[in-house]
Amino acid sequence: MDARPYDALLLVSFGGPEKPEDVVPFLENVTRGRGIPKERLVEVGEHYFGFGGKSPINDINRALLDALRADFAEQGLDLPVYWGNRNWDPYLAEAVDRMEADGVQRAICFMTSAYSSYSSCRQYRENLYEVSHDRPIRLDRLRQHFNHPVFIELFAEATRQALDEVGDDAHVVFVTHSVPEQMNEASGGPGCGLYERQHLSAAGLVAERLDLPGWTLAYCSRSGPPSQPWLEPDINDHLEELAEQGVTGVVLVPIGFVADHMEVVYDLDTEAKATAEKLGLRFARAASPNADPRYAGMIRELVLERASAERGESPERPALGELGPKADTCPANCCVNPRSQRPVLA
Repeated sequence: MDARPYDALLLVSFGGPEKPEDVVPFLENVTRGRGIPKERLVEVGEHYFGFGGKSPINDINRALLDALRADFAEQGLDLPVYWGNRNWDPYLAEAVDRMEADGVQRAICFMTSAYSSYSSCRQYRENLYEVSHDRPIRLDRLRQHFNHPVFIELFAEATRQALDEVGDDAHVVFVTHSVPEQMNEASGGPGCGLYERQHLSAAGLVAERLDLPGWTLAYCSRSGPPSQPWLEPDINDHLEELAEQGVTGVVLVPIGFVADHMEVVYDLDTEAKATAEKLGLRFARAASPNADPRYAGMIRELVLERASAERGESPERPALGELGPKADTCPANCCVNPRSQRPVLA
């Protein structure tokens, strides 16, 4: 298999604390520049302390790294895999240090986020620029994969399994991370609202595969001041609305998340589950792709697709739905930074 011109893959993720004393420093990294008082961070940190002060995300990424390396070896793809986080160890700058020391000249980056918005795409690209712009190494990024056939199939399979737990009459709610309405409107370009459109498309594709009679999209993990409008409905409010409509069982599908990290295990498995139990709703939650070998295989396919395009070839670009495959690079006004203009990669 030919990955030229790339000589490495960099797994780029959000990061998360590994022990209780990491929690507040991690949250300070995440919220730097926003003026959030430390006592508020300690309050938010209770979500992590309830799980021993450790986020699931790093262990999932380690498992995904193992799956990628196993898949590459099995398929005969000689491409080393590195890992760097935006907000916690191992940091992106450290990963680029290692690549540079190993003689890597051009790496392709897979970001553990499948959708378009400032927080889920452009902010990653800002960080990648920061750690690479003054180095003799070039970083590119893989296209977003919210509508890749493998991504959709994994969620369809997980949703089917969850329905088997609670019954086919359960209402399916697709859930993603809420963002400010302003951020959604800027995603994909001014007034485009691509973040919400991509989620509706992905959810619709899963629903179509399962022939669901009805489904809805809801949001979790809202933060920020109450005066700032965010995408709604909140998943807990939505469960109350469904119960009032006579729904007796629900399946929550974390369509906006590629892994079962804190927003899933706390916001859905803990808070939303408690809301469902209070309302007397049968409850199940579908799994995210996590480190499924098929997900690793999808990443390999995206690497080879982009490498082929960089060599001037015309590779197939698998994508389902009306939005088609996302471009390899973004226009300058895509998902603009709401606070300041910073240089970006790709």
